[in-house]
Amino acid sequence: MQEITLLVNNRPYSGTVEARTTLADFLRHSLGLKGTHLGCEHGVCGACTVLVDGASVRGCLMLAVQAEGAIVETVEGLAADDGTLHRLQEAFSKEHGLQCGFCTPGMLMTLIELLRENPSPTETEVREAISGNLCRCTGYQSIVRAVLSVTGRPVGAAGDL
Repeated sequence: MQEITLLVNNRPYSGTVEARTTLADFLRHSLGLKGTHLGCEHGVCGACTVLVDGASVRGCLMLAVQAEGAIVETVEGLAADDGTLHRLQEAFSKEHGLQCGFCTPGMLMTLIELLRENPSPTETEVREAISGNLCRCTGYQSIVRAVLSVTGRPVGAAGDL
């Protein structure tokens, strides 16, 4: 067992974990944050994507002990304390950017990173950002539309060719 201290969704956590526990398993089982989904467990599908110190990581590939001292953000941390959804979550709902919902937490966290780095991405940039996240339900168009709706950029805008 190893001691770790980190900040998860603006809440401090200190405790012990098995050295080989993945960050995704730690979040799900130790902290009860079930929004971080496990799909492939090989870093391919993106369902387990979380932000560590602002950068997206695959929670299934990172060990919890590697997050020592880090700031970790999960999909549960996007909504306000009063339950008000983040504007990107609202856009996903309005634009039907989710169906089964399995990929949605990883998509949202990937896109939060994109929007922090580039508040007005082109359609091409959005598609590139989510290229490592698999979605078998939506065909991606509604996800792209949701992101562009929060930026005010229409689908197929100039510069997207």
